This record gives sequence, structure tokens and C-alpha cells, in this order.
Amino acid sequence: METGFEVRSFDAAIPLDEYRLMPRYPLYFILDNLRSAFNVGAIFRTCDALGAAGLFLCGYTACPPHVKLAKTSLGTIEYVPWKKFETALEAVCFLKDQGIPVWAAETTSASFPFDDAPYPPELGIVLGNEALGVSREVLEACDALVEIPLHGFKNSLNVAVACGIIGFRALRGMNKQNEY
Repeated sequence: METGFEVRSFDAAIPLDEYRLMPRYPLYFILDNLRSAFNVGAIFRTCDALGAAGLFLCGYTACPPHVKLAKTSLGTIEYVPWKKFETALEAVCFLKDQGIPVWAAETTSASFPFDDAPYPPELGIVLGNEALGVSREVLEACDALVEIPLHGFKNSLNVAVACGIIGFRALRGMNKQNEY
């Protein structure tokens, strides 16, 4: 292996006001009553890495300012457009009213593997509570249900991990539809 490389261990050198003017991918995440502020912070970091257009914090999901959220987000709260909704259903309706399809990431008898999905050019993805998943009323309001096929004893992943897996796959699929 070649050893003449350097590891990039610094953030982008761009002022916040300039960064906010950069185009974002039309990908939105809706967090349905997440319990852990640490998970929410990790999702902020993932949304920043994805260049996601929005993160919707719903119900009792932790919102800035919050010490635990700030710790795991590593400063990305300032870089990710976010909005608070009383319920995830309100956030789903907000996107659908704009013509943006919304999928829920949940293992159900009606879910299909996330990797087989034909990704639309814009998309909202609902991620559910760490113990209870996505609420029934939100599942019923979504346009599709996707799941990450699992091969272990447990039938779920950490919600922040699931966000990264589905988010980067969605971006790849959306890029085939959009010119970025």
C-alpha cells in the first residue's frame, strides 16, 4: 500500500453563511419520537455528510439547544436545516403537500428491501423510535415502507446507523434522477 498520502482530518474551510447558500440534495429525514439525544446528534452529523435538505424533529425528539445532542453532532447543528414539528404525521403531510414522496424505514409485512427501491428525485424518510419504531398512523400515511434486510438475531439496527445506510443509498438512487 502506498504511504504517500495524508488523512484529511479537518473540516471544510468555508464560512457558515457561504455554506448555507450551497445547493442541498432534496432528501429529508423525519424523526418520529426518538428517545436518545445522542442518536439525534449522530443523525445531524449524517445529514450534514449527506448534504440533506432537511431534518424534521418530531414529538419528544430532542431539539437544539441540548447538551447531549450538541456533543454527538460535533457542531453540525449549525449546518443542517432543521425544523420542529409537534408530530411526525405533521411533517409527513408537510412534505407530501409539496409533492415530495415519503417512505418509512420499518420492518413490516408490507416493506420491501431498501436497496431494491426505485428512488424518486426527492424523498422524505421517516425513522422511528428506538423501541417502538414508526407510529402506525405515520406508517399508514407514507407512500412506501422500506426495510434493511438483517441476518442476525435482532430485527433492528440503531436508528442513526439505519439513517446512514438508507441515506447514502437514497442519495445514490436520487442522483440517477437529478443532475448534481
